[in-house]
Formats: sequence, C-alpha cells, structure tokens
Amino acid sequence: MLGTIPFPEGMGGSVYFSYPDSNGMPVWQLLGFVTNGKPSAIFKISGLKSGEGSQHPFGAMNIVRTASVAQIGISVELLDNLAQQTPVGNAAVSSVDSFTQFTQKMLDNFYNFASSFAISQAQMTPSPSEMFIPANVVLKWYENFQRRLAQNPLFWKT
Repeated sequence: MLGTIPFPEGMGGSVYFSYPDSNGMPVWQLLGFVTNGKPSAIFKISGLKSGEGSQHPFGAMNIVRTASVAQIGISVELLDNLAQQTPVGNAAVSSVDSFTQFTQKMLDNFYNFASSFAISQAQMTPSPSEMFIPANVVLKWYENFQRRLAQNPLFWKT
C-alpha cells in the first residue's frame, strides 16, 4: 500500500471510508478504486451522508464501537469485480490534479496572508528601510495567476 509494490496481476483495491453511525457502529461507503494503471486517487468525502452504507468486505471484522473514529479500508479484489462496483454518488474523484490543487491552495494562502497585513495609507508609519506593495498589485497578480493556471496548469514551465 506504499506504492512500492504493485498489485498482483489482474488485481486492484476497492477504497472504502467508514464513519460510525449514532450507535457507534461503522458504516462503510465505497469511494472508488486504485489499480496498477491508476495507482492513486483523491476522493471527496465532505458530501458523504452518514448512515448510508454499502456492501463491504469488512463485516466479519471485530470492530470496537466508537462514536468518533473514521476508518479507511482497502479490499484487494479482481479487476473484473472492481469494474462492477458502484461508488457512493458524493465521493467523486477530484478532477483537479494535485499540482493544480496545491497551487490554488498556495495562492489563496499567500493572498490571505498578505491581505492580513493591509493598512490604509493614513495608518502607515514612514520607514525608509521597508518597501510597501499596494494591496491592489497583489490582488492583480493573484487574479492573473489564477486565470493563467485555469487556462494551462503548466504555463509556468515556458
């Protein structure tokens, strides 16, 4: 499961997520699968509905009841079986690659961080050793970078 050893030929892994119901019993939901051809995936879990489970291979496990422990389960299965499974509707695989997602988060974080220091010109104390960048310049850069990233996530390589 570390990505260093592939699945056996013709096999893949169903990815399940579990969060306990009101009685503390785990409710397993199929998110999707990974295979040697698709060795990773990002699943959205924020839209999952509690209490709505699906068939899973973990029923025979002796799991302690707990009110607040989420679990991830991987079931190694034949690729033919994986193709017949239907993940829960709200667990769509993110269509944004991890680089684009990271870049977007970094942009948001930088803009929020820089904006938190914003002061008006009347509040500024003259300091000859410091440079100041107007907030509208940072905002313009932020918007241009987002636009270029949306058009071509690899624009920075040229």
